[in-house]
Amino acid sequence: MTGASRVLNDPKLARLLVALAATGCESRIVGGAVRDALLGLEPHEIDIATAALPEAVAKAAQDAGLKAVPTGVAHGTMTIVVEGKPFEVTTLREDVETYGRAAKVRFGGDFEQDALRRDFTVNALSLSPDGRLHDYTGGQADLKRRKIRFIGDPATRIAEDYLRVLRFFRFHAAIGEGPLDPPGLHAAILARESLSLLSRERIRAELLKLLIARRAAATIREMSRAGVIEILLGMDYPARLERFVAIEATKGASPDPIARLAALAIVVREDAKRLRERLRLSNAEYARLALAAGLVEELHGRDGRFSPHELNTMLFLHGRAGAADALALLHAESDAPPDDAGWRQAATFIAEAEPPTFPLKGADLVARGVAPGRALGAALKRLQANWIRAGFPRDPRRVLQLLEDVAPNGED
Repeated sequence: MTGASRVLNDPKLARLLVALAATGCESRIVGGAVRDALLGLEPHEIDIATAALPEAVAKAAQDAGLKAVPTGVAHGTMTIVVEGKPFEVTTLREDVETYGRAAKVRFGGDFEQDALRRDFTVNALSLSPDGRLHDYTGGQADLKRRKIRFIGDPATRIAEDYLRVLRFFRFHAAIGEGPLDPPGLHAAILARESLSLLSRERIRAELLKLLIARRAAATIREMSRAGVIEILLGMDYPARLERFVAIEATKGASPDPIARLAALAIVVREDAKRLRERLRLSNAEYARLALAAGLVEELHGRDGRFSPHELNTMLFLHGRAGAADALALLHAESDAPPDDAGWRQAATFIAEAEPPTFPLKGADLVARGVAPGRALGAALKRLQANWIRAGFPRDPRRVLQLLEDVAPNGED
């Protein structure tokens, strides 16, 4: 048994493999699950390749009492649900034509040919139900060296799917060690302009995965040198991302892809708009980046020494998450070390302090004779600004005084 065999301990997988055996065709676990198991990692998902046609897979699953969903039957993929857990089962394929963003395939029965059409050697490993490991491309040796290497000619592999340029960097960031594979890097640079042909959704998905990888900062710097990030984002600040990642580490924080994206490519509000268009960001992601950019613009050049009043103002106006994002970005763009005491104290305050709560409402002004409408909105805004300047008082007498300053002619 190989180290990859640990993936076979899943009882739901075992049940599926028994069902597939009824087709009379060979089935194997392929791709990332085998790679991750060899690395001692828990596989996120388990994919299976089989010589059986999709119709035979569906029938075998249903005969075994399993649910079969034709999620990609045109490409040979059935999703088989075993006790609530989905497994993708794909019929072996051979490329007939490739177009850089898509491919025309036909079903086959040769596991070696199926392996040779994959992207990297470490992703071409397969595992039989009896625990035998199959390696047609030297993937096991590359995995031991932590080397991400294209199968065959890198330019040919990239021409089959331009997204492989980003996947090359992403897998290097996730599991690679040492320098990037030179032939792969050369081919990626030559093909970088082809990234503009990909959908923004595909680019977004790959980039956000890359940004939270183990060696994201170092790999992004190499991508910047190679001219790849400029094509994707228009501009980039890899040194600031490196400092941001180091700051995360001092806090023990988990990698946050949107925060890291901000560190890499956000300086002013217009940058957030640019990223929204280039990456098809969600409204929530855009709003988060725009808020952080606005605060960074406003507070640019600060040295990490903030008064409690300033921090409370940030908490009140922008919320805990918005204030935390802005402080981390400001720290990263400063010359202060990752564990700087001033920045750390400010971040701790934002993380732990109770945000101030405005003690008055529009109804309080209406009760004092302020007419609803624009006048009320303006008075409420002025009242809130006075309350902030006064230091967020809670004492009823002080709050009443602030109210009287804005609406002096009403009745108590």
